[in-house]
Amino acid sequence: MTVQSQQIRQYSLHFNTPAFLGNAQQNAQWRTPPIKALLRQWWRVAYAADRNFKVDVAAMRREEGLLFGHAWLEDDVSAARKSALRLRLSHWNAGALQQQQWPQFGTVRHDEVPRPVAADLYLGYGPVTLPKGGSKPTLKANAAIQADEQADFSLAYPAGAAPLLEHALALTSRFGTLGGRSRNGWGSLHLAPHDGTPALQGALPLRDWQQALTLDWPHAIGQDKCALIWQTRPFDDWQQLMQELARIKIALRTQFNFTLDGNAGDKQLYNKKREEIGIAHGQPQNRHWLSYPVTHHSVRDWGNQARLPNSLRFKVLRTGGASGQFVGLIFHMPCLPPAAFRPSVQEVQATWQQVHRHLDQSTSLTRTQK
Repeated sequence: MTVQSQQIRQYSLHFNTPAFLGNAQQNAQWRTPPIKALLRQWWRVAYAADRNFKVDVAAMRREEGLLFGHAWLEDDVSAARKSALRLRLSHWNAGALQQQQWPQFGTVRHDEVPRPVAADLYLGYGPVTLPKGGSKPTLKANAAIQADEQADFSLAYPAGAAPLLEHALALTSRFGTLGGRSRNGWGSLHLAPHDGTPALQGALPLRDWQQALTLDWPHAIGQDKCALIWQTRPFDDWQQLMQELARIKIALRTQFNFTLDGNAGDKQLYNKKREEIGIAHGQPQNRHWLSYPVTHHSVRDWGNQARLPNSLRFKVLRTGGASGQFVGLIFHMPCLPPAAFRPSVQEVQATWQQVHRHLDQSTSLTRTQK
């Protein structure tokens, strides 16, 4: 058996926004498993791009399992579950941001509710909650990992895995987020190489976004005439930026109005006061294809337990080092909803075309190619 030489890389892992990384007690703690899982996700993207998106999924899963660990390769029993990748953090400290320290955010207008909503509650609902009888949102758990917290992060892996893994590391640093509600920009991280580790680099994994709908897993960043990546203007702090991202997300979702379609089997929902509160839909409407579930707007055949993650993701970057400003990235990783949703490709395409057009027309956003 040939033993490959090992590559060792050293990074500083730094959070630009608070991260909701729960441990067994649901309190935030620095831990390696979520970091490894995130790196694994971006490794799949690097793998797909390396093969020009012509992916044999079984072959990919085999290579992935040998690198990251597995429990399914029948011809590799002796090494089952053992990862060829070793990952270490300099500490496993609990998050330093306590409930009573949670900052107060501004509010954003939401036309579907009677009063403005707090930006942190909208983007972080679940990890962020409004206490009963309270007026200010705070953390549901005792703590979160605070913005600006950091740890040293080291990797050791076989030299043969270096090209794809180092591409995945570059993508993780540029686009990666960790923890609860991370697709909304929470847990935005940055990797800074040190101790002789080479700079992170790698091409954007771009694919025509409509062709990307031939696969049902996130494997590329979409493009039309250029990359489907939008950037906000700079902000002096991450709280202001998160408020802007909340405003953007509300606007792009509420452009799709729900309608009561009796021909599709829709039924109006009422509260105890006989006030209209939503619709039980017989067929999905445009907003359902963004993400699911939607409060008070279930789809009969999907039920209330189905989950469709949003393929439009947010990331917070810091410019100019520790004293720099913050910018937001909005990027689309298109893929077809799973077969259980019985997706109409035509309806999914029409929905996302409208989202792209909406973002292009926003005066507060610009397309970026990096």
